[in-house]
Amino acid sequence: MKIRLTLGERVLTATLRDNATARDFAALLPLTLTLTDYATTEKVSDLPRRLSTKGAPAGVTPKAGDIAYYAPWGNLALFHKDFRFSEGLVTLGSLDGDVEALRQPGPLTATLERAE
Repeated sequence: MKIRLTLGERVLTATLRDNATARDFAALLPLTLTLTDYATTEKVSDLPRRLSTKGAPAGVTPKAGDIAYYAPWGNLALFHKDFRFSEGLVTLGSLDGDVEALRQPGPLTATLERAE
């Protein structure tokens, strides 16, 4: 499934994976979230509820452009840098293009919606 992320004037597209966590996330759309910096590696935001992690691996090694769910905290993470293996992280999908828009310092307001 394709989704659209609108960050101010920038519009990014992403492709979600076909897994239980990504489908549960897609059911929340559309969403408007405030993304904040975390560890100079990702933008994060709380979600309105926890997502299913049925069938999810114990963790993943995220890459720049990955969209993920961090189950221990129940938050969304959009990676703009590669990171190490993290337990409890589930990949939801990935951006289809450049991650530069996520590298802006400070909070960003993002609208996420289905693109189909």
